[in-house]
Amino acid sequence: MITMSHIPVAIVDDKRLLREALVNNISYYKEINIVLQAGDGADFIEQLKPLAAEKRPQVVLMDIEMPVMDGIEAVAIVKSLYPDMHFLMLTVFDDDDKLFEAIKAGASGYLLKDEKVSNIVKAIAEIVHEGGVPMSPRIARKALALLRNTPNVAEPVKPIEEDEHLLSTREMEILNRIVDGLNYQEIGERLFISPHTVRKHIANIYDKLHVCNKASAIKVATSKKWFS
Repeated sequence: MITMSHIPVAIVDDKRLLREALVNNISYYKEINIVLQAGDGADFIEQLKPLAAEKRPQVVLMDIEMPVMDGIEAVAIVKSLYPDMHFLMLTVFDDDDKLFEAIKAGASGYLLKDEKVSNIVKAIAEIVHEGGVPMSPRIARKALALLRNTPNVAEPVKPIEEDEHLLSTREMEILNRIVDGLNYQEIGERLFISPHTVRKHIANIYDKLHVCNKASAIKVATSKKWFS
């Protein structure tokens, strides 16, 4: 079971009533501390500027379609300023362009607004404690289908034999399970190793593939056709 301890969270949404409802619902979970609310990306950035490091949110629930500055632009800007801040896109949109734009901007997850609050809280914990990339099931299926059908135009696909030296057998096993959508705990249970060992292997995978998140690792694996 995932546990949390006072994770500082911000909520950015231009619809005040929806934002306040989300704040009220999440506030029932004592492990989470709502430290900031904003009505658009520009407002969020302005509120961040005077905050000391220990006062900043660790996870931001970010809407996409907002006036002044939308969520994707805000994520890209804030990630360049505060790379350790995590963004969980919380939106009514599940279209292809928005999904990939959010991932490229640096989003750590992508949930639809009709998700249960308990699932949103669980996703926050997964991001913080497991380095996960939580997605609503509908979004995850769409993302995997898009990644499998999108060629990597920047680098020609190579046969797996040319890349075998990159990853060890164990790292390939773990990457395969990342592609399948498993989290650290589930991977550890499947391979009979601890989540800490899984985390170390994944860090090595990211380093060898020159990526920084699960979504990018999956894209590399699918573009090289390592797994069917």
